[in-house]
Parts: sequence; C-alpha cells; structure tokens
Amino acid sequence: MHLLSFLPKTRFRFFTRSMGLFITALVLLCTMVPADLWAQKTLPIPRFVSLRASEVNLRTGPGVRYPVEWIYIRKGVPVEVIAEFENWRKVRDWRDTVGWVHRSMLSGKRTLVIAGDRRTLRADPSLQADVVSLVDPGVFGHLQKCEEGWCLIEIGDESGWLRRFEFWGVYPQETVE
Repeated sequence: MHLLSFLPKTRFRFFTRSMGLFITALVLLCTMVPADLWAQKTLPIPRFVSLRASEVNLRTGPGVRYPVEWIYIRKGVPVEVIAEFENWRKVRDWRDTVGWVHRSMLSGKRTLVIAGDRRTLRADPSLQADVVSLVDPGVFGHLQKCEEGWCLIEIGDESGWLRRFEFWGVYPQETVE
C-alpha cells in the first residue's frame, strides 16, 4: 500500500508535482550559490589579501552606486582589509589609499611591495647570508612564509629572505606558513 494512498487521486498528483517542483527549485537555488559561501567562515579584520584581477575598481563606498575613485590595473597588488559590509571590503594599500572593493575582486594569496629603500634579498634568514639580489622600492612579490623576524619571498624567478620591516604586506608578529 502506498504511503499517500489515503489522498484522492487528483490531490495525490498535485502533491507529487508540487513536491517535484519544490525539490527542483531547491536544487537550482543551491547550485547558484557559490560553494565558498556555504563554507564561509569569519575571517579576522584587519588582514592582508591581494587583488584577484588586473582591473579592480576602488569605490568611495560599499556598492556600485558609489563613484569609482581609483582603478587598480595590476593583478596581485597587496591590500589590507580594514572593514566589511555585506559583499564589500574596505581596503587600504601601501600608500594609505582607502576605498571599497567587491569581495569577488580579492584573493587570499599573499603578496607584498618593497618599502623604503633598496633592499637586499638574502639566501638565508641572516644578515651574514649570501646576497641573492638587490630589490628596488615599489617592486611587488609573493610572500611564501615568515619565521621570527624574516620572511621568505619570491620576486620574479628569484626567492630569498627579507626582514619583516623591509616590505609592506605582513604584520609584525604574524605567522605565515
């Protein structure tokens, strides 16, 4: 005997069709929601991230109705998230420029920019280590890891160690693995 056999035949058909449509709509809705939204966790503020695209609008407020103040034209620029509002992130760059960016334009990949003077990239985390290269201010790179006062970075085809204060894109006591 069918579980719903107590319903008249016309109501049973209506019930099964309605449930079918409901389940189809639910499946479609679930597939339209980005996968990272289901697993979204609260991330710390402030935190460093980088720009995901080669063209990113920096707006005066959190929404498309706010005017674009700057357009970044380089992928991988390091920025610091200092506030959040719905899908918008308030960011600051190494020149202290502040504005709002949509979260889809940000990546968790860690990058950096050389600050201050020309810096010496070293083979090991020591001032006595061999020199890998000299790096000019304003050069961008990728952050690999940090231990104690040194960080392993990659700039172009070269990897080496810099002291934390020689670039922008990491906090003084932050652990990066």
